[in-house]
Amino acid sequence: MPAQSRPQQRRRGRLFRGLAAFVILCAVAGYLVVQYITAGTDAPGCKVVSGRDDGVAYEFTPEQAVNAATITAVGTGRGLPERAVAIALATALQESGLRNITHGDRDSLGLFQQRPSQGWGTEKQIMDPTYAAGEFYKHLVKVDGYTKLPLTEAAQRVQRSGYPEAYAKHEPDATVLAAALTGSSAAALTCDGRSGATFAAGPEGVREALVRDFGGDALDTTAKEVGAAEATPAPEATVSGRTVTVPVTGAAKGRGSQERGWQLAHWAVANASALHIQRVTYAGREWTAGNTQSEWRAMSSEETDGAEKGAGSVRILTAQ
Repeated sequence: MPAQSRPQQRRRGRLFRGLAAFVILCAVAGYLVVQYITAGTDAPGCKVVSGRDDGVAYEFTPEQAVNAATITAVGTGRGLPERAVAIALATALQESGLRNITHGDRDSLGLFQQRPSQGWGTEKQIMDPTYAAGEFYKHLVKVDGYTKLPLTEAAQRVQRSGYPEAYAKHEPDATVLAAALTGSSAAALTCDGRSGATFAAGPEGVREALVRDFGGDALDTTAKEVGAAEATPAPEATVSGRTVTVPVTGAAKGRGSQERGWQLAHWAVANASALHIQRVTYAGREWTAGNTQSEWRAMSSEETDGAEKGAGSVRILTAQ
């Protein structure tokens, strides 16, 4: 059988390379489609804007949104100011990109790259975002005058990083994110809400996640009106069908009702992909999952009842 000519070999080589390139392109396209549909961690999907009308905005992923909401809930649950939350968020942005990673320098782990060998806790504890955030705040509050220090200095006093100036570059993003997630900026955080559940879905999943981040504070709070002599028990969150209703009553831990309401509303949006949340309403505003333009829109009087319009409760509708 005669040997193939060189032109034939070259043609076959080009054909093989072309087919290989086509297969690779199909694989990449398939990956991107899956990431889009499932709200993969490499796709932004969420956006927060400044409440100061200065054009500042930050885009981030659903995974980062969940972790940021948890860090914030732990901080406000301890009665800490917005500045403390901003410091924590900037630190996690630098250390892990707000991702709960299982690796790092030496034995560093988790959101804050805490080290078991340095007394931060066990590996299992550090990989729990709620625990990790709590440990960070526990050390932060021991720093004298931390709220008045430059952010990078306050973070460094806790972290003892080999790159002490690195936290400063994250301050603008952390500040706008903290304002939204503490509730001081209203209707400032949106996510596309594409399905990508990582926790139990449904209303009970939402309740479990609320307890995970806020403790019993979100479901059975003790609210105190400004100037009141005694605390008054607030009504519990209720579940009706696919809707979780979280009451917003009085001022909690030195924060106003409106801030508390927007914190819970933004928390729900940040967890939308993870918990299959379809709709969140608060104070006459509505967020609906499904596209990258999921902005908070004003609801008409026909669409809302007195409780929602009067900022009396946050209502969270799940997909199932």
